[in-house]
Amino acid sequence: MDNLWVLCRESLSLMGMWWFCCLVVVGLVCGGNGYAEEDLVVRLPGQPKVEFRQYAGYVDVDVKAGRSLFYYFVEAEEDPHQKPLTLWLNGGPGCSSIGGGAFTELGPFFPRGDGRGLQRNSKSWNKASNLLFVESPAGVGWSYSNTSSDYTCGDASTARDMHTFMLNWYEKFPEFKSRDLFLTGESYAGHYIPQLSVVLLDHNAHSTGVKFNIKGVAIGNPLLKLDRDVPATYEFFWSHGLISDEIGLAIMNECNFDDYTFGSPHNVSHACNHAMFEANHIVGGYINNYDVMLDVCYPSIVQQELRLRKMATKISFGVDVCMTYETCFYFNLPEVQKALHANRTNLPFSWSMCSDGDQDSIVPLLGSRTLVRELAHDLGFKMTVPYGAWFHKGQVGGWATEYGNLLTFATVRGAAHMVPYAQPSRALHLFSSFVRGRRLPSTTRPSIDG
Repeated sequence: MDNLWVLCRESLSLMGMWWFCCLVVVGLVCGGNGYAEEDLVVRLPGQPKVEFRQYAGYVDVDVKAGRSLFYYFVEAEEDPHQKPLTLWLNGGPGCSSIGGGAFTELGPFFPRGDGRGLQRNSKSWNKASNLLFVESPAGVGWSYSNTSSDYTCGDASTARDMHTFMLNWYEKFPEFKSRDLFLTGESYAGHYIPQLSVVLLDHNAHSTGVKFNIKGVAIGNPLLKLDRDVPATYEFFWSHGLISDEIGLAIMNECNFDDYTFGSPHNVSHACNHAMFEANHIVGGYINNYDVMLDVCYPSIVQQELRLRKMATKISFGVDVCMTYETCFYFNLPEVQKALHANRTNLPFSWSMCSDGDQDSIVPLLGSRTLVRELAHDLGFKMTVPYGAWFHKGQVGGWATEYGNLLTFATVRGAAHMVPYAQPSRALHLFSSFVRGRRLPSTTRPSIDG
């Protein structure tokens, strides 16, 4: 199966964002202009030599409450002053955009297998754009608040903080105020990014000063509506042979997912709850729900290997399935935190990838494809590109369709929940086409010798 992306370029309106939820913004950096020099990252421990500049540090969003968000910004690999700025948010809710997005998926570096150094990511998205990653809301990663009640928050407060963050970040990097801005993310960012988009568009409608130059929104495997995304998970389990006919049919026949909410019990029958429990019990534990094709990484084994300075890398289908543990180990090294200007309050806990709070069974494409089609219908968008394959390097990269020349639904063949992690080359091609305003090559089909 494929992972999916929902892409929307320009002409964004409040009316067109009715089911979205929260988002972040960025600009573009001109290296060497002296912006935020106190946040300049000279060199990360074990980092390969690079020509582009990196910045990391804190932006205050509420001085009185002592609430600050941690960010990591990296220039485009070439001609950063000519390229747009892209904001990336991971979901969860409660997962780090820096540990996940920046150092596991689409940033310029991956951790080495021993967790004590870095290697280059040859398919980093900073080949196409300047990149900004933010740990949001407070309580995620190194972002914090001195007011304990701030750790109980929701989508609306998260969007407001990101709005403040972007305005204050622009003060650190004023050159970015006029740059094209793309808002992107994955998973629960299906709420974060759209809601933030609404807040920023509302700002633009009322501001007589700085306006956000939003050019597009892209969300991967986005959690949009539980009543569609949850049943799609169990349909995915069944269609991939992970659960039996009996359990799959019980869920389809016994469960009513209208107005579904997380938590148990909810508004479904005992028979439904039992079938869902059986499905989760069968699949959970021995399968990576974020990519059902990959082997799993056993935490106790990899953590012992990292402590013993051994290589913890475990390759499955060309992917290091232990990379998140290597990243976590690396970020908890004191010298790494010092180089990143992170953990300035000496938090009483270790950095973690997530706080409590295609091959993808978490938010599979089945529900999202339907939701995008319904959204296009509600907005009066006609299909402008019929559903079909797009190509990359002479092979099918995935499938896509477009509505109203504005809204694109695209899948990435062979990818899962974290597309840049599972299919880096195809993901970079999709992202590059998006920020450059180019349509995916769905009609240029390579010849096949019979």
